[in-house]
Amino acid sequence: MTTPRPNTARPRRPTMVDVAREAGVSLKTVSRVVNGVSTVDPELAERVLAAVARLGFRRNNMARDLRSRSTSATVGLLIEDLANPFYAGIAAAVEQCALENDTLLITASSEEDAERERRLLLRMCENRVDGLLIVPAGSTADHAYLRAEIEMGTPAVFLDRPPTNLRADTVLIDNEAGARAAIEHLVARGHERIGVLSDWLTIQPMAQRLSAAEEALERGGLPYRPDLIRYGLHTLAQTEAAIVEMFAGPEPPTALFALNNRITLGALGALNRLGRDVAVIGFDDFETAGLMARPLTVVSYDVRAIGRIGAELLFKRIAGDTSRPQTVVIPTTLVERGSSGAPAAG
Repeated sequence: MTTPRPNTARPRRPTMVDVAREAGVSLKTVSRVVNGVSTVDPELAERVLAAVARLGFRRNNMARDLRSRSTSATVGLLIEDLANPFYAGIAAAVEQCALENDTLLITASSEEDAERERRLLLRMCENRVDGLLIVPAGSTADHAYLRAEIEMGTPAVFLDRPPTNLRADTVLIDNEAGARAAIEHLVARGHERIGVLSDWLTIQPMAQRLSAAEEALERGGLPYRPDLIRYGLHTLAQTEAAIVEMFAGPEPPTALFALNNRITLGALGALNRLGRDVAVIGFDDFETAGLMARPLTVVSYDVRAIGRIGAELLFKRIAGDTSRPQTVVIPTTLVERGSSGAPAAG
């Protein structure tokens, strides 16, 4: 019979994971406290220090190495298309905020592909970014897979579109108010045939803007004209083809409302080639909108505020903010520049 050996194993030393569990905070918050980061919320820092004292946690070289990798001083930004002025404005504001927080910004484009978005975000998490800023790739994306990353201490803030199946801070545009203002403006100037041009309706802002525009048309007493509604216009070529088709009909529109900047440019190009002079309102302002021969009326908003506010929310989370997720809505304004007047006679 074999005599059992006495248990000579040393008691397990408490780790930062134990401290995080004891204090009820994220692992990254513990790391920032033990590394002396001054931006951690004081109340959270006190909880961490109290847990350290209760557990007898002590730093060692291995823990120091782990801590040095647990905060990377980088954040990730996932957008749709960096060449688009809308996303470029968001990225510029985020980059400035990251610079002010001594943090490197990593930017990638999902190109409206939900699976590409998922791969890129998980790759960023694998590279230990401290947080994520995300413009979701349409309504087909399911963000439940990020819940584990957030619970392990990598906060996420969503921009322009809300997440699906996930609670997180979100910064949105007041799409409905902007679309209503545009249609009401055209109706007040006597337009009865108003064409509305939309991108994919899987993109939530497009669905919101189109729905609000149709409701405003109905409130304006205009009949439902499905021949004047076009959606799924994701490229300039698709927009131009839709315009040509509209104006080939017996009752072409006297005004157009384009629901994003890319569609606006496509519509203007097609109108120029057709030699048509109709009222146009675009959702999204851009630098040259006021410099055209006929300056463009637009639904405008502070695009940089989307990136700035989103980044500020993210850095608060990184610093230890554990308040409930919030939604910030950026207001819109109709900027009239003379391209949305009364319909031409005849």
